Parts: sequence; structure tokens; C-alpha cells
Amino acid sequence: MLFDNYQPENFFDEMFTANGVTRPHYRSVAAALNDVEPNEFRNKQSAVEASFMRGGVTFTVYSDSQGTERIFPFDCVPRVIAAEEWEIVEKGLIQRITALNLFLHDIYHEQKIIKDRIIPPQYVLSAKHFRREFMHIEVPKDIYVHICGTDLIRDKDGRYLVLEDNLRCPSGASYMLENRAALKRTFPELFKASGVHSVSNYPAELLKVMQYCAPANFKANDAPNCVLLTPGVFNSAYFEHAFLARQMGIPIVEGRDLVVRDFKVYMRTTAGLVKVDVIYRRIDDDFLDPSVFRADSLLGVPGLVNAYRAGNVSLANSIGTGVADDKVVYYFVPHMIKYYLGEDPILPNVDTYLASEPKDCAHILANLDKLVVKSANEAGGYGMLMGPWASKAEIEEFRVMIEDNPRNFIAQDPISLSRHPTWTGDQFEGRHIDLRPYILYGEKIIVTPGGLTRVALKKGSLVVNSSQGGGSKDTWVLRNSVPE
Repeated sequence: MLFDNYQPENFFDEMFTANGVTRPHYRSVAAALNDVEPNEFRNKQSAVEASFMRGGVTFTVYSDSQGTERIFPFDCVPRVIAAEEWEIVEKGLIQRITALNLFLHDIYHEQKIIKDRIIPPQYVLSAKHFRREFMHIEVPKDIYVHICGTDLIRDKDGRYLVLEDNLRCPSGASYMLENRAALKRTFPELFKASGVHSVSNYPAELLKVMQYCAPANFKANDAPNCVLLTPGVFNSAYFEHAFLARQMGIPIVEGRDLVVRDFKVYMRTTAGLVKVDVIYRRIDDDFLDPSVFRADSLLGVPGLVNAYRAGNVSLANSIGTGVADDKVVYYFVPHMIKYYLGEDPILPNVDTYLASEPKDCAHILANLDKLVVKSANEAGGYGMLMGPWASKAEIEEFRVMIEDNPRNFIAQDPISLSRHPTWTGDQFEGRHIDLRPYILYGEKIIVTPGGLTRVALKKGSLVVNSSQGGGSKDTWVLRNSVPE
């Protein structure tokens, strides 16, 4: 029995209660896996890894001396979410993206939330990704964030909390789809019997969002011409760019493949120039247009911003959305929900301290060895201090950085992320996990019923990012409630 020696320990375990009883929505999964011999499970795990390598399901880590390209580690034990749990998560995510979109429209127009003193102006106006060049620009359908990946964790009591929002170029959806395909091949009978929501329509729904957000002056009878703009084959997420473009049936282009003429964007083809209506851009604002942002960018398209301002092309996501996933602005999202929607947050934030507030800063500096400190605009597990596990030298380095630029840092109390049984080569052990669901905002808001469950493969680690050695699991959202 594979789970006979498994210990939930003093954490919230997704599969088992504290006294080792299988949770109701995991019973079928636990029973099926318990019938698998260790050698058979090991062979299934190896077969999935081999299929990922053959299929090019990889990502890039530039700082690794052992090579840049590797498969995204995958664990064959699915994370299962009960139907009633998902209902709360879905409502909370819809509420959150609605408020964030209203916030973005507001700060690039009337800035009422600042004038009403809900958010101090310095936090917005000093944000690294606040784009003054974008003030008073209208965007199609008033939608700024078309694709969002919100990172969720569960605390020791099993409550879902929002760790951060990813509103610029959220990645990982391709791995969600590949993980599902891999697990359906590995345990087809179990998957079929479990009543799991499908995630396979994500690319089709994403394409619908892009087409819905075509420019206001788009008049053609045919569907808008959509492309995916990638930095190129050396980008860490290029597999995902190529995968999603292929799944949607749209061209994948680099900046050099596009040209602007008379405030319109065209794609170079062997048959001549073809007009582009919608760009799903996987390039950050800074590199998007060298005539407006970074002049040294070779990845972008000169004149693209002017074409966007003229209403001749749409961008998903819009320019300037990064201000809303600044980790300092994150602190104010519950205030945004109350201000714009008149509601309390369904999914609360993690309790957060702002280093730019004198009282919070004093607390942070006095407790660096007890807190998790994050840079306001870093991602992928970079720019972060895990105080309880950090060396004295690392703590002092962060102390200097915080004192020099307090606006750039927040701190949070460490949260013991929920754990999940994970295969370690010869047995199951608990590893910490989070969840990144994907939210699409078009004619309506759709939360894909699943997402990317990331797992910290190193024992005791709380860092789930792939760039820091993390892996992933398939996420099963059940269609129906399971009796207790």
C-alpha cells in the first residue's frame, strides 16, 4: 500500500486529515493509487517524464550551469478540489479580476480611488509599471486584463488566500493542459470514473477573448486576425508560446515579423503584408515598442503603441497592467473590492507589511529573521528573502536594500502552505503546493476549472517556482459533491 507510511504531520494536508483519514473527495484517487505497486508507479512516472522530453514540454533556466533547457518536473498524483470548494474559489477570482479591471481603468482616467484617499497616490504613481504614457487612452470594451493567473495558497486551517496576481504576461497554462493529457494517459480509468471538469477548451476560450476584444473600428465580416507575439526561441516560456499559438490556430510572430504603416500593424508574409487586428503579447511593456519605452529593445515593434492609441490594434493584456500586480499595490486589492464593488473580499490576501510605512518598516527590520520579504516587482521566486531559513549575510543584505528603497519591499509572516502526497522516487512524502488558476475576461469572465498546481519538490521548501526547482501536478476539479 503506497500510502501506508505517509504522515500528514503538522500541516494542512490536501488528501488526509490530521489523524490520517482520507478526505471524501480524495477517496477514489487514494484507493486507486493504493492498488499500484511501487515499481509500477515508478515506471508510470518515468514514462510521463520521457513523453514530456520527447514532446518538448520544457522551460529554460538561464542561471543553471547544467544546461538551460529542462522538462517541467511532473508528479503523477493529482491534486483534487471538491466542487463546493471550487465554487467559492471561482466566485472569489471573478470578484477580484472585476475589481482589478475597474482599478486599472480608474487610475488611467479619473483616478477617483486616489482622490478619495483609498490608496495613497505615491504607491500608484511611483509604481515601476505605472505607464504615464498611457493616460486617457481608451481600450477595446474597457477590458485591460484579458488573461490573469492568480496564485492561491491554503493556510494551516485550509483557507484559500491570494498570494499574488499576475496581470502582465501570466505563464503556465500550457503546462496545465499538458499535465492533464499526461495524467489521462497514465490513469485513464481513474480519470474517467472521477467526474473531473475538462480544461481542454482553454485555448478555444482564449481565442474567443481575443476576438471579442478586437479594435472598435474592426468592421470585417471575417474573424479578427490574431497573432501571438513572442520574444523568440530563447525565451524561458517559448514552449508555451508555440503551444498556445498552435492550439488556437494563429500565427506566432516575433517583433521583426510585424511592421506599422499608417498607424496600422501588418504581418510580413510570403504573400505580402497582412493586417493584424489583435496581438496576444508575451513581451513586457518595456520591450514592446522601442520608440516609446526602451530604445534598445530588439524584441518589439516600432510604432506599435501609436497604432494601439489610434484604435487600430488590440493588445492582450493591455499596456500598463503591471501596476496592479505590483506587490505593494497588492496590499490594497481588498480596499479596491470594497471601493468599486461594495463587497468584502471572498478570497482574502495574506497579511502584508509595507516597508514604506514607518511603523511597518520598523517591524520588518526588527524581525527579518522571522518574515518573508519580497521585492515589489520580481517574480519566479527571485528578489525574495525567506527569513527563517536565510543566512545572516542574506538578512543583512536585505536590510541595506530595504533601508535604501523601502517602497520596493513588502513583508509577510511565513505561511505553512498546504501539503500534498508527492512521489519522491520510492515512496510518498508531503510537499508544499500552491495553485494558479487561469481567468479569462472577454464577453464574460471564465475561470478555467483547474489550473496549475505547483509543488516544492525539495523537502521542507516553500518555494514552488519552476525556476527554483519546483514541479507541478494536474488539478482535478470535481463536477459533483461527494458525500461525507
